[in-house]
Amino acid sequence: MRLDRLLASSGLGTRSQVRDKIAHGGVSVNGTVVTDASLHVKDTDSIIYDGHEISCQTKLYYLLDKPDGVLTAMEDKRLPCVADYIPSELMSRKLSPVGRLDYHTSGLLIITNDGELSHRLQSPRYEVPKIYLATFRGPEWTENEISTVASGFTINDRGYSEKIAPATLEMTFPSSDGMNRALLTLREGKTHEVRRIFAHFDREVTALRRIGLAGINISRDTDSCGTFRPLTENELGCLLKATAMTAG
Repeated sequence: MRLDRLLASSGLGTRSQVRDKIAHGGVSVNGTVVTDASLHVKDTDSIIYDGHEISCQTKLYYLLDKPDGVLTAMEDKRLPCVADYIPSELMSRKLSPVGRLDYHTSGLLIITNDGELSHRLQSPRYEVPKIYLATFRGPEWTENEISTVASGFTINDRGYSEKIAPATLEMTFPSSDGMNRALLTLREGKTHEVRRIFAHFDREVTALRRIGLAGINISRDTDSCGTFRPLTENELGCLLKATAMTAG
């Protein structure tokens, strides 16, 4: 990518402003001051702008532990949204959430500007596993019900028949607060799917948290809600493997 374009897209100024900075010797690449704004730089290059090192990665990958009561949207005039947790210096990098977590669902949400990866993570073709921890009202699940969920079934809660793909359901050990909890692993992404599955079997989800995606796992506790951080190399590798993509 051109040096001036990279610097501008990093939120360091307009294209003309960063060109002026380059022309006046305010930028160095790999330890050498450069004055050519059209210089092409690589992800591995070390870039110093006005005395500060910046990242020259064009594709960015982050994990947000979304709190309950936050919209999976980059802008909303009335309600808190995920953009509120993204540092201001990254807002020009065209980041967006991968898929959606319901307003009242907390947990793991990938934020990236890699459109192809985002598309594949949401595509039914790749059957990317998503693990949810559900707190619910109602009896413990029976073996017959768990088998039905594992085989897939038809739901008719919206006035028409809809196929729910096979999913994996398991009860968790009783907790100290006496609430029933279960883990549900989905490989598709229908709207409100977890709550609809529980309601189909006469159970009400009272709290929902996504704790796993494509091999990436976060804490079951909500203490880390609101945390926004870059993905580790291993975590990015999990996403790429799950979607049959290669790094680079």
